[in-house]
Amino acid sequence: MTEGVFSQPGSGARFDWGPAGAAELARVCSVLVVVDVLSFSTAVDIAVGRGMRVHPFPWSDQARAYADRIGAAVAVGRQQISDASPWSLSPAALQSAPVVAELVLPSPNGASICSAAASTGVPVVAACLRNAPAVARWLHGQGHGTATRPIGVVAAGELWPDGALRPCVEDLLGAAAVLDGLSMLGVPLSVEAAVSLAALASVRNVPAAVRRCVSGQELILRGFADDVRLAVQTGVSHTVPVLTGQSFAPA
Repeated sequence: MTEGVFSQPGSGARFDWGPAGAAELARVCSVLVVVDVLSFSTAVDIAVGRGMRVHPFPWSDQARAYADRIGAAVAVGRQQISDASPWSLSPAALQSAPVVAELVLPSPNGASICSAAASTGVPVVAACLRNAPAVARWLHGQGHGTATRPIGVVAAGELWPDGALRPCVEDLLGAAAVLDGLSMLGVPLSVEAAVSLAALASVRNVPAAVRRCVSGQELILRGFADDVRLAVQTGVSHTVPVLTGQSFAPA
């Protein structure tokens, strides 16, 4: 496939934002890494690490019907957790909820990007601050990260009320953590990917930055400080969730 300029040709690891960036990189990359630190990819890391297969699903009223159809549990909104439905997009809830074999995890950002990317046939990995080093090592070990087998790293971003993409600090830093690991393994970065490392290098305390950024403060003010606490734990997980078919499972 001929690469256009927007796919950052010639580099082993590339970086872009949101659904449009993911669609562009999915055309030419051998693997796509989706980063949604607060909270989809952090939730996937925790759930998969506990033994659940996670089915990403766009944020809609159809998630429960889909879960019923495939015989899976379904995650509800953070405020809707109950004894009957203890699973949600909250990483803290997933850390303590009963383990189920199959879990449908809806999300307006990360899950939507993953679902769309999976439909193209490209392998998709969920990455966050917790597992960024493990993801980088796995990608390199699988032979990804060359000009002919490039890695596309996508920061999911957040959404403004009108649906427009809002680039966010936590996903920029999470994506940069993956790219930093790849760079240290000798993977050549595109200019866009290399510039993200400058942001990472300028932040002395990544956990503090994520806690103080808009998305972190939003969750803390809503009473979900534990979700942020889990999301900012850096390099603590060895889980590499890979989307195989319709669900994430350990690599």
